[in-house]
Amino acid sequence: MDPNTIALSSLSMDLRRVAMGAHRGSEKMARRFLLEAKKRASEVRREFVRPYIANILDQVTSFSESRLDKSGAEDMLLYSILLQNAVTKMH
Repeated sequence: MDPNTIALSSLSMDLRRVAMGAHRGSEKMARRFLLEAKKRASEVRREFVRPYIANILDQVTSFSESRLDKSGAEDMLLYSILLQNAVTKMH
């Protein structure tokens, strides 16, 4: 498995955890996994991903902790699913 696939898969799981934490009202959990997601997004080599994935990476890295509410949880869940689908298509 190439490094981008691993990074995108891990990012997808981190975003899912951000969404779950924000939805449950656990800001501490959501903040922690958002930090992990931002770190993971920086590991992806953007020159090898499609433009919509690069856009998702930009959205994740610029996502503010102040948006960790229901709307932010929905955004993170959407990004998680899109990345999961992209990784599935890579194989």
